[in-house]
Amino acid sequence: MTPTQLRAFACVVRWGSVKGAAGELGVSEAAVSMHVAHLRKELDDDLFTRTSSGLAFTPGGLRLASRAVEILGLQDRTVQEVSQAGHGRRVLRVATSSLFAEHAAPGLFELFASRADDLDVELSVRPAAQFPALLAARTVDVTIGPALQAPVDPMVHLHFLLYEVLAVTRPDHPRAGQRITSEEVRSQVWNLGPSAVDGDGVVPAMLRGLGVPEQNQRIFQSNAAALEETKRSDDAALALGFTVSGDLAAGRLVRLTGPGLSAQGRWTAMALPAHDQPPAAAELLRFITTPRATQAMVRGAGVHLGRFKPAVHVTLWS
Repeated sequence: MTPTQLRAFACVVRWGSVKGAAGELGVSEAAVSMHVAHLRKELDDDLFTRTSSGLAFTPGGLRLASRAVEILGLQDRTVQEVSQAGHGRRVLRVATSSLFAEHAAPGLFELFASRADDLDVELSVRPAAQFPALLAARTVDVTIGPALQAPVDPMVHLHFLLYEVLAVTRPDHPRAGQRITSEEVRSQVWNLGPSAVDGDGVVPAMLRGLGVPEQNQRIFQSNAAALEETKRSDDAALALGFTVSGDLAAGRLVRLTGPGLSAQGRWTAMALPAHDQPPAAAELLRFITTPRATQAMVRGAGVHLGRFKPAVHVTLWS
C-alpha cells in the first residue's frame, strides 16, 4: 500500500463519499476508486459498501482509516523532522481561533520562542471545529481556542486563561451611561472583528443570544479596526476586556450595560496524548499556564521577525 492510496481512503472515510474525497484531493472519482480497489485487493477486504443512506464501512475499513491517519501523520512528521535536523531548527505548528491569534498569540509566542534559539512558531487561524481533525492528522502540534462543548478523547485539554468580552462604545454615544434595552441592542449597528463569524466562541454566542440581525453586523479585518471605527461613530463593538482597559480608563471608550452585554470565556490548549506530542508541544503546554505566559498574553506587544511566522489568510466579505 502507498501513501497516495492511504490518503485517498482516509478522505473517503472523512467525507463519506468518493465524490467528496475526489474534490478534496483535486483528482477524478475514478482515480480515488482505483486507489481503493488496490487496497481492497491487497488487504482482501471490501473496506466499505454502498447503501441507500451512504457508505457502510466494514470493521477492517474502519481500522484501516484509523491506521491511515497515523501512518500519514508519521510520514509528514518524519519529513519535517529530517528537514529540521538538516537545518538545525525546530518548528512548532499551532492553530488558533482568530480572537486568540490577534490579541494573545503575539505576546505568548514572542516570549516562548525567545526561550530557545532553535525554535520557530508557525501560526494558522482555523475554526475550532477543525481542531481535533487537525491534531489527529498531525497537521498541527497544538490548538488554542474556545473550549469545545464535548472533550475529545484521547486528546489532552488544558484550560488556561479566563477572559471577559464586553460591549463598548464612544463616550458621547446616545445610550452611554444608560441601561440599553434588548430592542435597542438589536437595532444598534455593531462593529465586529473576524471572531464574530467563527462557528464557536464567546463573541458569536453573544450575538446569537442578543439576536443581533446580520444587517446590523459590520465585519472588519481585525478587532482593532472595529474598535477604531467605534470611536468615530455611534456604533458599538464587542471587545476583550483586557484589550480595552486602557481606553476605558482614559475615557476613549465606555461600557454599554444591559442584558447579555458581557460574557466570560476560557481559552483551551489541545494536543495529542503525551506520548505522541513533539517536545516543543509539551514545552508549550507546560509554559502556557505560568504567570509569565499569562502576563505576555495580556500585555505582550509584537514579535520578532523570523521567530514567529503566521500564515496569511485573505477573506472576502460580500
